[in-house]
Amino acid sequence: MAAERIRVVESLAGVPAADWNSLAGNDPFISHEFLSALIETGCASSRTGWRPQILLLEKGNALAGAMPLFLKSHSYGEYVFDWAWADAYQRHGLEYYPKLLCAVPFTPVTGPRLLAQSDADRKALARAALELAGKASSLHVLFPPAAEALLLQAAGLLLRRTVQFHWENAPGEGYADFDDFLARMTRHRRKNIRQERRRVHAAGVTCRWLRGAEIEPAHWEFFERCYRRTYAAHRSSPYLNLEFFLRLGATLPQRCLMILAERAGRPVAATLNVINENKIFGRYWGAQEHIPLLHFECCYYQAIEYAIAHRLRFFEGGAQGEHKLYRGLLPVETHSAHWLAHPAFAGAIEDYLKHEGAGITRYVNELTEHSPFKA
Repeated sequence: MAAERIRVVESLAGVPAADWNSLAGNDPFISHEFLSALIETGCASSRTGWRPQILLLEKGNALAGAMPLFLKSHSYGEYVFDWAWADAYQRHGLEYYPKLLCAVPFTPVTGPRLLAQSDADRKALARAALELAGKASSLHVLFPPAAEALLLQAAGLLLRRTVQFHWENAPGEGYADFDDFLARMTRHRRKNIRQERRRVHAAGVTCRWLRGAEIEPAHWEFFERCYRRTYAAHRSSPYLNLEFFLRLGATLPQRCLMILAERAGRPVAATLNVINENKIFGRYWGAQEHIPLLHFECCYYQAIEYAIAHRLRFFEGGAQGEHKLYRGLLPVETHSAHWLAHPAFAGAIEDYLKHEGAGITRYVNELTEHSPFKA
């Protein structure tokens, strides 16, 4: 039997992409290319509060498992909010940061976090992550699939539930077109969506879908300006830079879909989506000028149209946003797993998560009662 060892590295540069991706499967966000782009362009780095601590499980010369871990000095860019926990630590004279985080930076989508072929190796990764977390206040694993969440719970982590809004294509053959999708909705919701789309069209806006090599450097540069402007409008700093977007377009071109909105022959807004074999993920959006309802057109309706046209099964519209419900995206529970070194705080947070989980159940039930689709 090959000797087993655990290593921690701060870059994927020395890890063969083929070995990593054989464990990551078809998930674009956990791929060697996506994570390397984040790390090597400085978006996820010690300077930005995301110090890579990538866990590798090796058997002989073979990579048997991996875990994308980061030592965090804050809680920005995570989308599972623990600011109240950090505040409670501070009020009691304790340090919450640094904490150890397993996640895809700035990316609230569910996907594998314990990258391995067997449950035995996944358990070994969980044990190694907990041991590494002994040098921090806590360990947090964000957006694992349900099976991994249960494995982490068995390893001693506390489970947390949150809600996102996802669209699913019609069972069977899928929707024939966007009108077929609207036909399944209540009259009120169908009328609202048609009115919104007409207003964007009346403003002289048209949209183009650009995929892969169709997205030229000038498109990436325009998109990055839009993205940066959106953050500035919210008085915050963007997480990503132009170098990252250009790198993404170069290394994962067929995973990228840019929806470009134009008026009078010039671009006015853009949104970037990431695609795998059966799903489209809405990721980043920005505009150079305010056009009423254009956000909904670019970020939701165009993405749904694309998914229908290309027979994709799901569309994930990103974190939060009850307004998505009325545009055909339904509530879906997501998971995270948490371990805290301080026993008293671990107990208090366990109690909190029980109450929060009951509230999540009520919230999902209430949202379901307001489904935009016909009974």
